[in-house]
Amino acid sequence: GDSSMVLQAQEEIIEMRDVFSVKLKRRRFAGQKKGGTLLGITIFKCLNKEENKLTDCAIHLNNLSEDHCQSWFRHLKEILNGFQNRPKSLKVFVNPSSHKREATHVYYEQVAPLFKLADIKTDVTVTEYEGHALSVLKECELQAFDGVVCVGGDGSVSEVAHGLLLRAQIDAGKDTDYVSKPVRAPIPLGVIPAGTTNILAYTLYGIKHAVTAALHIVMGHIQAVDVCTFSTPSKLLRFGFSAMFGFGARTLAVAEKHRWMPSSQRKDFAFVKTLADLKPEECELSFLPLRIPQEDSHEKDRKKKEKIKKGSKDQWQNIQGHFLNVSIMAIPCLCSMAPRGLAPNTRLNNGSMALIVVQNTSRTEFIKHLKRYTSVKNQFNFPFVETYTVQEVKVQPMLKTGSDAKENTYLNAASAEGNYPWNIDGDLMKEASEVHVRVHPQLIDLYGVNTDDLESSQATCNCI
Repeated sequence: GDSSMVLQAQEEIIEMRDVFSVKLKRRRFAGQKKGGTLLGITIFKCLNKEENKLTDCAIHLNNLSEDHCQSWFRHLKEILNGFQNRPKSLKVFVNPSSHKREATHVYYEQVAPLFKLADIKTDVTVTEYEGHALSVLKECELQAFDGVVCVGGDGSVSEVAHGLLLRAQIDAGKDTDYVSKPVRAPIPLGVIPAGTTNILAYTLYGIKHAVTAALHIVMGHIQAVDVCTFSTPSKLLRFGFSAMFGFGARTLAVAEKHRWMPSSQRKDFAFVKTLADLKPEECELSFLPLRIPQEDSHEKDRKKKEKIKKGSKDQWQNIQGHFLNVSIMAIPCLCSMAPRGLAPNTRLNNGSMALIVVQNTSRTEFIKHLKRYTSVKNQFNFPFVETYTVQEVKVQPMLKTGSDAKENTYLNAASAEGNYPWNIDGDLMKEASEVHVRVHPQLIDLYGVNTDDLESSQATCNCI
C-alpha cells in the first residue's frame, strides 16, 4: 500500500488458539452467491470483551493473489483442524417454550450464524412436548455427532443431560432401572441459556450470554462435571445436578399449577404463596460424609467460611426432624439472584455434593436466610442451617396422616397420595418412597470453563 500507511502500521500478534474460522474474502455483486473478485482472507477470532463475556471479531488480511491467498487459507485451516475437542457436527435441541419463548430467536439469530461460520454442521430438533428430547436421544445415531447442544432453561438442559446419560447406559448394556455405577456420557453437552434462571449456564460461564456460550462450544472448551443419580430403592428416577426437597420443591409445585401466568409473575406468586403457607417437612436424612485424603487450598478457605460437619470414614450419619428445606447439589448453582451460588461450598468436579439442611424456624428467620443468597455474605451462619459435604444422601419422608395431610391446601392431592414434590434441576418430580442420591465424579463433559478458577462468584456479582 501507500508508504505513509506502512510507516504508521503497528504489529499485532494473533494466537491461533483464539481463532475459530478463516474464510476467503471476495467482492460479489448483488445476487451473486459464488465466485467474485478475491480480496484476501478474513480471520475470525474469539476474545474476552469484559469479565467472563466472549465475543467474536474479524481481522481482514488483504492480498489479490489467488495462489497466495489459497496457500494461506489451506495452511490456516490445517492448524484449526488440529485443535482437539472442537466440534464438526452437533445435535441441537431448541425448546421454543422456554422463558419468554425466546429460545428459537436466540438460536437462529445469535448462535446458528456462529456455528455456520465455524463450519459446524447441525441437526436441529425444535421440541414439541415435555420428554421430546429424551425420546429423540434414545433413538438417534449419537456417533454421528461430536456434541449435543440444548437451547433452553434449566428444565430443558436437565432433560437433555438425563437423556444423554441414559443413552450411554443403554449403549453399555446396563440395566437402566437401577444404575449404581453409570458410564460416562459419550459426547459433550453444550448449554445455550434461554430460560428464567439458567443455573447451569451461570455456573459454567459466570454470565447469561448466548454468544459466550456458543463461542465456548465453537472453541471446544471442555469441562468435566459431576452428576448425581436420584433413585428409589427399586428404580432410577433421574440423572441431575441439583435438587431441593421442602420449600424449594413446593414453590416449584405451586408454580407448575399456575402455568397460565406469565413466567415472572408465576414465579413471584409461587414464592409468596409457599412462604405464606410455610410448613416444615418431617423426614429422616441419612448421609455418607465425603472422605478427603488431603486438603487443598480451596478446602482450607472454605472451612474458614462455612460450617461443615464431617464424620468418620464410611460411617453413615442420620438426622430426623422437621425441615423447611433440604438442598442436595453437586455444582455451586450460580445465578443472578445468588452471586455466591446456592451451594458455594462445592465445585463442578470435586466428586462431592453439598447437603444444606434448613431446620424448622420462624418465617422471619427463614426469610433472613433466603435474603442472604442475594448478597455475597455467608448465607449459612444461622443456628438453624447446617451444611455437610457428602457422597450419598437418603431422604425418607414421614407420610402425613389425618388432618396433617388435609392442611396442605395447595398440594392436598399429592399429600393424600403420599407423594412428596422434588425440584430436580427445575423439573418437578413427585415420589412417595425414599430417594437415594449419589454423586458420580466427572460423569459428563460440558462445553464451558471452570469458573472456580476465574473467581466466579466475584465475576458474576460484577456482571449483575
